[in-house]
Amino acid sequence: MDPTQLLNRFLGADAATGAKSAAEAAKQRIGGLGGGTALAGGLAAGGVVGLLLGSKKARRKVGKVAGYGGAAALGALALKAYQNWQNGAAPDTAPTATAVDTQDVDTRFLPAAAPASSGERFELSLIRAMIGAAKADGVVDSEEQGRVFEQVERLGLDAEGKAFVFDALSKPPDLAQIAAAASTQEQAAEIYLVSRLAIDIDHPAEKAYLEALAHRLNLPAELIAHLDRQAEAGS
Repeated sequence: MDPTQLLNRFLGADAATGAKSAAEAAKQRIGGLGGGTALAGGLAAGGVVGLLLGSKKARRKVGKVAGYGGAAALGALALKAYQNWQNGAAPDTAPTATAVDTQDVDTRFLPAAAPASSGERFELSLIRAMIGAAKADGVVDSEEQGRVFEQVERLGLDAEGKAFVFDALSKPPDLAQIAAAASTQEQAAEIYLVSRLAIDIDHPAEKAYLEALAHRLNLPAELIAHLDRQAEAGS
């Protein structure tokens, strides 16, 4: 199982895109199209999460990273939010990700850069975080989950990858487990961001979920505001 490829598949990015080429795609496409809309608007419309979200408004937003480098573009969004926060920018006027140095994404925020606190690949923790967030409002019924399983069957995953996704979908982790995966503040920021991208806050349960997740991740309120800014750009 290749965790980076699995995350890219889950996001809807090209399954054949490896970490290096995904980073290059993020650099070229984010910079070439300009504005937050190109990056923050398409994380997983064609991926497993897009199907899991069904007709939710979040499906439009979760599709924003798929065509722009998958995991690398996710790292780019988190990096931009982190930089804006460190620079003391006001969240409501802070710039959204348009062009990001590939090397920065690789070394600081690419999900493959460091393992989760448990020692597992951090990409897998991000997949669990997306599933947990997508199910936060409790409206995924058995028929919808069956369609997700059918989609996974068509992804051409190896046995280990398929087993991981089926297990995560069948028994989504609780919020405490998701938050505990972060071993650094950077990882905590990515867990919050990918969860924020996976839902649209139009349900009280979703709002409560994100607030509880932010608390457990021990992220500063100002950084949360910047992560929300990146997630909302162009949606």
